[in-house]
Amino acid sequence: MALELVRRQSQASATHRLKPLVDGGLEWLASHQNDDGGWGDTVKSLSNISTTMLAHAVFHATATTAQYQQQVDLAKSYIDRVGGVAAVLKRYGKDRTFSIPILTHCALAGLVDWKHVIPLPFELACIPARFYKAIRLPVVSYALPALIAIGQVRFFHKKPWNPISRVVRKSVVARSLKVLERIQPPNGGFLEAAPLTSFVTMSLAAMGLGDHPVTRRSVDFLCNSVLDDGSWPIDTNLATWVTTLSVNALNEDVPHIERPAIRNWLLDQQYRELHPYTSADPGGWAWTDLPGGVPDGDDTPGAILALLNLRSNDSGTKIPHEECVSLANGVNWLLDLQNRDRGWPTFCRGWGTQPFDRSASDISAHVIRALAAWLRHPSGRRADVRLRKRTEEAIVTGFQYLGNSQRDDGSWLPLWFGNQFVHNDENPNYGTSRVLAAYRDTARFQDQTARRALDWLVSNQNTDGGWGGGGDKGEGRGGRGSIEIESSVEETALAVEVLLSDKKSHDSATRGLQWLMDRVETGTFEETTPIGFYFAKLWYFESLYPVSFTAAALNRALHTVRDGWSAERCDNHGKTDGTQTAHVGMTADVDAL
Repeated sequence: MALELVRRQSQASATHRLKPLVDGGLEWLASHQNDDGGWGDTVKSLSNISTTMLAHAVFHATATTAQYQQQVDLAKSYIDRVGGVAAVLKRYGKDRTFSIPILTHCALAGLVDWKHVIPLPFELACIPARFYKAIRLPVVSYALPALIAIGQVRFFHKKPWNPISRVVRKSVVARSLKVLERIQPPNGGFLEAAPLTSFVTMSLAAMGLGDHPVTRRSVDFLCNSVLDDGSWPIDTNLATWVTTLSVNALNEDVPHIERPAIRNWLLDQQYRELHPYTSADPGGWAWTDLPGGVPDGDDTPGAILALLNLRSNDSGTKIPHEECVSLANGVNWLLDLQNRDRGWPTFCRGWGTQPFDRSASDISAHVIRALAAWLRHPSGRRADVRLRKRTEEAIVTGFQYLGNSQRDDGSWLPLWFGNQFVHNDENPNYGTSRVLAAYRDTARFQDQTARRALDWLVSNQNTDGGWGGGGDKGEGRGGRGSIEIESSVEETALAVEVLLSDKKSHDSATRGLQWLMDRVETGTFEETTPIGFYFAKLWYFESLYPVSFTAAALNRALHTVRDGWSAERCDNHGKTDGTQTAHVGMTADVDAL
């Protein structure tokens, strides 16, 4: 949609550049339509109303409905059956971050009346950033570019009836565009995300701003990020995030010869200046090494843990002062991010209007793990006394938040991960496993809160030994009765890794280990599952998740066995329950990984 609208008002040279990309994207969409007539966010996803309306609209916008008549007819039937505009608004509730851009996209294609596109107050972008959390924006903190561009194109096509609103908004059009220009990364990609960048681009082009500097940079980003098959990924890369996942999975087994390069690369990714987009203080890490990243509360603890793990078995090596300062700055950054409810959000402290700005159990647990590991580490033990005391207090209050956010059944829900077959797209298995890791790392497994969660995790193991998304079995989409959610490598590995540290859960962990080792030995452990949310309900899968999660689980299993688990599991007759055999299998599997 974005490239098509830019192409319409560009010179022949731009058409020569953009039309093949538009045609390739249309062909890719046509070949990846689901049998029910809809589209999912990934090639492994169930159809949903949002993606289907986006795909359906672009065939109309490009005047290719005759060429793709079958796909268009099937999509129209799906949209009518599911509920159209009303279904989109219902899917996201009060969060306008995605529903309004989707309806704007459809309005630009002539399929939705502009009266159904709720106006966004783009004039609020002109207010100093420090006041954003006080004015309760209708979009999440990271969607400021959409607020500006989508708000302006709605104003351009349908002015408000209130004359005062018309005057006010008209007076700040140029100023808010300056804000948009200022916060755009140098490579043009907002958050390194094709969806967000495209929403901005199509809006500017639809106002006749196809040659605006923001539009030109955005088009360059989109042209540079197209894949060989004609599609676009949701994000450019998760390089920092998956690097920290890999390091923390291998832990002390990262080869010493590789550690300096990884350590230096991670240190280089730390933000050392005020972030121009979110006004985040220096000290945090983003998910990517590219300029569109934003420091956040999940990648920062991952980076801190990775840097600490890269110093494991280096007790005789003096840690450089600069590295100690970087770690302390990261800890400080996390402490300043803690919300009043004592949990941790993703990007900005104090934003609580939208779900993806509130404190989250999985992020809070990750932060607690990093803070506790830093306190135990030489760099933390030598740190300023006041910083140590503040860190200790944050850990205590963080656990209070986790206790308060635990669900009645003993589980926790994550923010950035889900399961498409579970009620409300939730993934309590991911959330519970991640939170329990914080209780494990701080020797709190005997807490009543942890015991309830461990019992929940064991009780949600599938009959095949693996785990799916969890939750009340059978409450999958469509009310399909009492069924298990299909086991996945990612979810099984997460559950196994944490259960291995609980002696009372060893039977369950052993069954899960066998499930995982079967996948490694048959070469299917790299099979991905769409469990990630990039934005609210925008699914993705990542090829390194099953690999790193499996490596983490098997690595912990090896250390558990070496610590005497196999000896414990032998009965008085000298027989074993298969754990010693599993030890040999695990060793081979970890070496292979």
